[in-house]
Amino acid sequence: MPADLAVLGLGRQGLPLAQAATAAGLGVIGYDPDPAAVAEINAGRAPAGALPPQGPGGSPAADLRRMLAGGFRATAEPAVLGRVRTAVICAPTPPGEDHAPDLTALTRAARALAAHLRPHTTVVLESAVHPGTTEDFLRPLLESGGLRAGRDFHLAYSPSRLDPGSRDFPLAGIPKVVGGCTPACTEAAAAFYGRFTERIVRARGPREAEAVKMLETNYRHVNIAFVNEMAVFCHDLGVDLWDVIRCAETKPFGFQAFRPGPGVGGPAVALDPNAAPAFARARFRTPGHPLRMVELAQEVNGRMPRYVVQRAAALLNEHGKSLRGARVLLLGVTYKADLADQEGAPAREIGARLIDMGAQLGYHDPYVPQWRVLDRPVPRADSLWEAAADADLTLLLQHHRTYDLQGLAVKAQLLLDTRGATPAGAAERL
Repeated sequence: MPADLAVLGLGRQGLPLAQAATAAGLGVIGYDPDPAAVAEINAGRAPAGALPPQGPGGSPAADLRRMLAGGFRATAEPAVLGRVRTAVICAPTPPGEDHAPDLTALTRAARALAAHLRPHTTVVLESAVHPGTTEDFLRPLLESGGLRAGRDFHLAYSPSRLDPGSRDFPLAGIPKVVGGCTPACTEAAAAFYGRFTERIVRARGPREAEAVKMLETNYRHVNIAFVNEMAVFCHDLGVDLWDVIRCAETKPFGFQAFRPGPGVGGPAVALDPNAAPAFARARFRTPGHPLRMVELAQEVNGRMPRYVVQRAAALLNEHGKSLRGARVLLLGVTYKADLADQEGAPAREIGARLIDMGAQLGYHDPYVPQWRVLDRPVPRADSLWEAAADADLTLLLQHHRTYDLQGLAVKAQLLLDTRGATPAGAAERL
């Protein structure tokens, strides 16, 4: 019997999609070419950060066990891809050395699917890519077996819109954008997602849907960059930025509050057209740099780890201490609060800069039992209170819910809060 869905790529995008579809009663198969990863998932052990809890009291292990009990299975055998009605590709596309998305995993997944693709299958790409990837890159790979998109099978793009770890925005409640190579492709993808999501938004085509991902991702980066610049500006003026944001966000229109931080992490990296693959650049109607704001945002956000270290050194100097030889405790080394995911977290660059300047580094994070910087282990604090009291400087990089910041502000000799989570006057805030 054919299964309803195959999810290719069982990471941060794929597993939550499989979770939502399984909960809705669909028969779901997860495909990953790594047999060891498949064995771990089938044993009830999810990859770190791939399946964050979606409800109070939830846990990745409990959620995965619930999926397995609901019929979900992972496999490394590509032949099963020929027995599904819908295949969704959620392969990771991390930035490569040229800052363009690395399409290696996507290529591998597409070739595995193409070898077993059946007529009338609906194929959807969810990976973060530049506009044009679905039609100009994925489509030829899928058509290598002889079937034609729009005639023999349906092909569409749908941007992933997950908010990892969020209890406020479960996948089923987030509107799903779909854009197919033909109107029939769009409707096939809409019919599939409509089985477990509340609202479908139809784009004019796959390039429009891909550009939605670019707009949403870069909107975050540009606005974070702006508020990061405001943080530096306000500090130089002696203005409390956090109070400025508190007042500004009372405006009921034309403003959305973003907050500064030590940098920008997570899997949703900026999609810069300047780093687009050649097949995507070929579609540009004009040469040059079409999204200069994104380029500048990356530059601004990339400077924040260095700025945080400068602020740390200045704070120590104000209290008669040097950064060289100082005991510095980093709190929270993940990219997002209450998650174990460290991808792109600025903590590692901050830690490396502190070590290079002679600081003695320690860390505490309830989600990270071991942590390395510059390929060397960093001591983990067993007792947070004792470590904060012993450190010359405590540096809050991520505000996990378990942290009692008011108590920490009392215990710590010096506390630099990069998240604005402490009460005004309790600590030095970014």
